[in-house]
Parts: sequence; structure tokens; C-alpha cells
Amino acid sequence: MKNNFIALIAGIIFGLGLTISEMVNPARVIGFLNVTGNWDPTLALVMGGALMITLPLFPFILKRSHPVFSDKFSLPEKKSLDKRLLIGAVLFGLGWGLAGFCPGPAITALVTLSPDVIIFVLAMLAGQCLQSYVERVVIKKSV
Repeated sequence: MKNNFIALIAGIIFGLGLTISEMVNPARVIGFLNVTGNWDPTLALVMGGALMITLPLFPFILKRSHPVFSDKFSLPEKKSLDKRLLIGAVLFGLGWGLAGFCPGPAITALVTLSPDVIIFVLAMLAGQCLQSYVERVVIKKSV
């Protein structure tokens, strides 16, 4: 129960940060991606702020035997680039560039009840279900 409460608090802080920095506004993201026009550096500043906290603290955190609120660290084990990662990155980038939403800010923006946000999140969930189906049914049958 304590871990769920900590996760809730962390999620609230994350959502507040996204909202205060206006990262739930697709125009901000699209403005950042518009490097040849009226470029908006806001997203770079938000990422830079996150990195200023993470980069110096991460080595100290990883020296611990385990996180404060978990039995073990959940770090990526895979270190190589493969076709699946590259295809996923391209699809993610296309979706982000076309809609101006990343999954975290989109979920945070659901509280606005905007039809555009709801449609995006539903489409994102449909894409995840489609990928799971393709992996489970199509790819497994061909192997």
C-alpha cells in the first residue's frame, strides 16, 4: 500500500509539472519540433530541468542496493538497437510529431475532457492493443 501511495504522489507531481510547464498543450510540442519556423524551446528547457536533477543524482542512487520503495531497480537490460526498437521509435515519433502529444502528457491532459485528447488516448490504446495482437498472433504463428 505504501508503494502505491508513493507512486500516486510521484504521478501527481509529474502531472503537475507537465501541466505547469504547458507540456500538455500540443502547440508547445509542435512548436518545439518546428525547427525551421517559429521554434519554441520550452520543451528543451523542461527536459533540461529534468536532466539537471537526474544526471548528478543517478550515480548516487544506483550505488544503493535497492530503491527506497522497492526491492530492486527496474533498469533496461537490453543495450542493443534492433529492428523492433527502431520501428517503434519511428512510429512513436510520427505519432508525437503529428499529434503533438506524448503518452504521459496525453494521459495527464485527459482531465480537460477535450475530445481531441480523448480521441488521441483511445487511438494510442488501440495501437497498443493492435501491437499486442500482432505480436501474439501473427508473429508467433510465423515462427
